[in-house]
Parts: sequence; structure tokens; C-alpha cells
Amino acid sequence: MMKETRLKYIFYFLSAILLFLMLLTSRDAGITCDEVLHYNQSVSVYNYFATHGEDQSALNTPVTNLKYYGQSFDNIVTILIRWFNIENIYGFRHLMSSIAGWLVILITALFAVWLAGYRAGILAMILFAVSPTFIGHTQNNLKDIPFALGYIASTFYTLKFLVSGKKNSILNIILLTASIAFSISIRVGGLLLICYLFFFFFLFYIFKYLRDKQIDIIEFRIKLLWITGITIISWLLSILLWPFALQSPVKNVLESYHVMAHFPDTFRQIFEGKVEWSDYMPWYYLPKSMSITIPLIVLTGLALFGIFSRLLFKNGKAVLYGFVIFTVLFPLVFVVYEKSNMYSSWRQFLFVYPGIVLLAAIGFHYFFEDLKRKYFIWGAVAWLAVLSIHPLKFMILNHPYYYLYYNQFVGGLRGAYANYETDYYYVSQTEASGWLIDYLKEKNIYGTVKVKATYSVQWLFRYHPEIETSYFRYEERSQSDWDYAIVANRYISPFQLNNNIWPPGNAIHIIYADQVPVCAVIERRSKDDFYGYNALNEGRSKDAIKYFEKVLQVDDKDEMIFYNFAAALYNDGRYQKADSVLKRGLEINPDFEPILMYLGNIARSQNKTDDAIRYYERLIKADRKYFEAYVGLSELLVDRDIIRARDLLRTCLTMSPRYKPAIVALADTYRNSNPDIAKKYDELAKTIK
Repeated sequence: MMKETRLKYIFYFLSAILLFLMLLTSRDAGITCDEVLHYNQSVSVYNYFATHGEDQSALNTPVTNLKYYGQSFDNIVTILIRWFNIENIYGFRHLMSSIAGWLVILITALFAVWLAGYRAGILAMILFAVSPTFIGHTQNNLKDIPFALGYIASTFYTLKFLVSGKKNSILNIILLTASIAFSISIRVGGLLLICYLFFFFFLFYIFKYLRDKQIDIIEFRIKLLWITGITIISWLLSILLWPFALQSPVKNVLESYHVMAHFPDTFRQIFEGKVEWSDYMPWYYLPKSMSITIPLIVLTGLALFGIFSRLLFKNGKAVLYGFVIFTVLFPLVFVVYEKSNMYSSWRQFLFVYPGIVLLAAIGFHYFFEDLKRKYFIWGAVAWLAVLSIHPLKFMILNHPYYYLYYNQFVGGLRGAYANYETDYYYVSQTEASGWLIDYLKEKNIYGTVKVKATYSVQWLFRYHPEIETSYFRYEERSQSDWDYAIVANRYISPFQLNNNIWPPGNAIHIIYADQVPVCAVIERRSKDDFYGYNALNEGRSKDAIKYFEKVLQVDDKDEMIFYNFAAALYNDGRYQKADSVLKRGLEINPDFEPILMYLGNIARSQNKTDDAIRYYERLIKADRKYFEAYVGLSELLVDRDIIRARDLLRTCLTMSPRYKPAIVALADTYRNSNPDIAKKYDELAKTIK
């Protein structure tokens, strides 16, 4: 008893220390790309309620699809910002995100205490403290971290509700209802928790009947009534700050679930050294992403949980642990089975991590219980400390870029570089923006300065109206007017990362994490590439050629310059030179789609069919969604292999059913052999503008 009391004091002292450290480190957190979108949407939601529904911008989100998110935590934070006139908007958001993250840790630890005692709770907090990915997201992720809070809290209070028998605690019921409502109000996938509630309820009483050969019917009915009430109330509470759901509380919530389950936006990302679309990731994308970013100490705890699972049957809590395991595994198995659209590592599944930590902590707890001799216990503590070194060292040396962590399975972040995504959330652009502001001041550069960035940095330059900021795609940098650029390493070719082509030679500042570059500030050495691009668009090919020849003397590592240079040469009738220029561009980026397409088209126009086929095939291999290449390749194969030509077009249409050129081309393959089929495709093509 005395020992447990001492552990209790350690538990709460450790939780206080964690809160202090998390709030302190959140002050340096960078702004993520999602934050910008969700904050803007939360402002629209605020305006919707402030104008009593007259401002409908929160309901008009065709590009972002954000109307389908409840994002209640974002909305609550914005309400507080507006009510209390908080100026440091993102600083306050990061503070609130850290509080939500700390609550995740505290509730998970209390869950562990409830299951196995204070030692298990302390172990849970330690495991969280050495989890860089999770801690990194607690700094600035107001969507996934609060959802994780709702998910683990709902699981905890559901199990407490089930084992309470007839003694239903009103406080527990209130917390359970609030947790489920909170989860749904952030992300509609929280509806799963209602399903869990009913599923666990019936399963719990089935096990109880099998064990005791009877169940208390009155208790069963009362709990079922409570569950029904919890479901209705949590549903109603979840839509209070969700404009789209308020329009139709059942229909729109279910529509949101359908949209989120089949999220329409897809993204290209690096996985296993290759660039692939998020909806075509291998089935193991999610489990592998987790296994190479979760610290080995946590994975070791999970292994120990499996080893000592026999003890769970002795203490009568096997059913409870089974439910926890289910809440971790079911979402993961479901998305693998459904072949869901997966991107940004396992960020969207951070909600299962508290359950993973809980099970790992229980595993370590039983491991320590099994050790009888004192020196074995101290040896185990030392082993725990050794396992903590790698993630702790990364966090200390790479503040605030914790979420970029990779474990020893892939050689840390350095081993993962160019093989997996690193700064997919653009967090490094915050530090880069601050550096550029100081640089311009130090160099006495005044007047209008144009800054481009691979994601919005407008907020970061809010006190500098003389600096114009806007978004651009890095590969299209030569086609716009700018003086400085802030570029994170997202969407950079693995070839360029591996061959030191990025960061480019005109980078004046590079941000590193674990000795690999994650962001660069670039100073433009010449605008002749931009002038050449304008001349090309205006039909002044000879002028364009002069500009491109001039700019290549100072920048010969931009594939788009070679592409536009070749276009100007081709327009000027210098076909052989254009071909050689395009091939020089491929030396910078062998998978650059516009150049591959251009080379294929040139070869085709010169009746070099075999060369054209190779370029189109190479392009489709590099980017399976470059639909124009399917049409070009199929047209070359019609006379050689009409079956393959049609299969190519059908493959294209499975990805883009309304891609008109593919429909027309498919009709053409049937034009002579089967006019009726051709006519059907022609009619379909006419319905598409």
C-alpha cells in the first residue's frame, strides 16, 4: 500500500513535468499546411454563427472538402481567439494543441492505472515522452491529436461503464457521452465509437453469460437504455459547432462519413524510394509506416505484452484487454482491407497510438512483475534506458522537428531520407521564414520583395507588408516572378534528393534535421528564365531562346527551364537541338513528366514509333495518372496490339472515368470493327464538356 502511494505521487509529479515541457516546447512549433486550411475554415464557421447563418462560406468548400469535417477543436480555439482578442493566433493554437496532447497522455496513463496500477501508468507516460512522432504532432495538430483524445477517452469510459454493473456512475456516463460527442465533432469517423459501444456491450454480456451461466436482465436493460441515450445525446452534441451537419443532422453526417471513408483528394509521395499516388500505395503502407517510426522501446513493450498475455487470463481482465486490442487493430485492418487512400505516413491513425502505448506499458508492467531478483529489475531499467536513447537523442538534437523521427529499422531519419516522406507537413517553413526576415533586415534590403513558398507563409510575414508572399510549385519556379523562395523537401524527386540536386546551388540557407536538409531558402540569381517563359507564351521564340541560353549560365539544374527552352527551339525549327536540350533536362530529373511526354510526342511526329512508345511507357511508369500518355501510347499500339491499346485506355478510365480524350480514343478503336460500341462511347463523350 505504501509503495502504491509513493508511485501515485511520482505519477502526478511526472504528469506535471510533462505538461510543463510540452507547453514550453510548443512555443517553437512550426505552422503546418493543414493548420492554415483548418484555421481559415474555423474562421468561416465562426462567421457562420456570428451572422446567424448568413455567411455561408463554411458550407462552400469544393476544393478542400472541409465542410465534411466537424473540426470542433479548431472551432473552439478560434472562438476563444476571437472572444479574447488573441493576436498570436498560431501560438495560441499550438498551446491548445499541446494541452490536448497532454490530456491524451494523462487519460491513457489513468487507463493503465485502472487496469494494472500506478507503475503501469508511469510506464505509459514514459513511453509517450520518448515518442517523437506523437509528441511532434501534439505541438501543432489540432485535428488528429484531439481526435486521439476523444478516441482513447471513449474507450476508457466505455469499459468502465461496462464493468460497473448496476452502479452506473453519472460522472462516468457524462464523460463517456462527452468523449464520443467530441470525437464525432472533430472527425465523423468517431461514429465508430458508437458502434464499439453497442458491440462491446453485447459481447461483454455474452462472455458474462458464458462464464456465470446467467445475466441480470434488469442490469442488461438499464445499461441498454443508457447506451441508447448516450448515442442520441452524443450525436446531437457533436453537431453543435458543425454548420454542414446542422443543415441535416442525419443525412449530412452520414454523407460526411461516406466522403471521409473514400476521401477524394489524392497525393503523390515517396515510399520505399519511389514516388506513388496515395490511392495506389501497397497494402502494407500503413503497418510499415508505423513500424519504422514508432520507437523500438514501444514496439518492445508490445512484444512483452504478447509474451505475458497468459497472465491476463489469471487476473480476469482478458475481455477488457481484448477490447483495447480491438480498438487498435480494427481501424488498421479495415483500411488495409478497404485499400483506403493513405498519405502522410500514419498521421491520420495517431488515434490508435494511445492504445498501443497502453498495451506496451502493460507489457513492461508484467515484465517487471515477473522479475524476482533486484539486480534483474535494475538490469531491466537499464535496458529501458538504452532503448530510450535513440528517440530522446533525436528530440534533443532536432527540436522542434520531432515528427520527422524514424527508428533504427531504416537507419533513422538519415536512412529514411529520399526513401520516405520527411517534412510532409511543411513545418520547417516557419523557421525558414523567420530566417529570411532577419536576412533581409541584415542586408538592408528594402522595397518590394517577392517571396514564393511551397505552402502559404502569409501569416509569418504579416508584419512586413513590403514582402509579397504567394504559393508556387517548386518544379514550376522558373515560370513565375520571385526574388526569394522557401522550399520544403516535399514533392522533390528522390533522384534529386539522392544526387544532391536539391537543395539547389542558389540556396542561401538550409535547415537540417539529423544532418539531412528539410527546407531551403533560395535566392534568385536571374529572372531570364521567367522572361524567356513569357516570351515563349507570346510567340517570341527567338527572344525566348536568348533568355534561356543566358539563364543556363547561372542555373543549369532546373528541368523546367530545359523543357521551355526545347519548346522555343522546336518552334524555331531547331528540332535536333530541342531533342538534346530535353535529354539534358532528364539528367536532372529522369522522371520529369512534361519532358518525357514532349520527347514521346516529338518521336511520334518524326515517325520514330518505337522511341515514342518507350517514352510513353516510361512516363506511365513514373506517373500512373499522366492520362495523356495513355492516349498517346494507345494510338501507337492500335495497329500492333489493339487489345493492349484498349486495356490501356480502360485503365486510364478506371482512374479518371470522365477523361474525354481516352473515351474518344477508345471509340476510335471500335470505329471499323464494331460501330455500335464506338457510337456508345461517342455519345458518352458528348456528355462531357
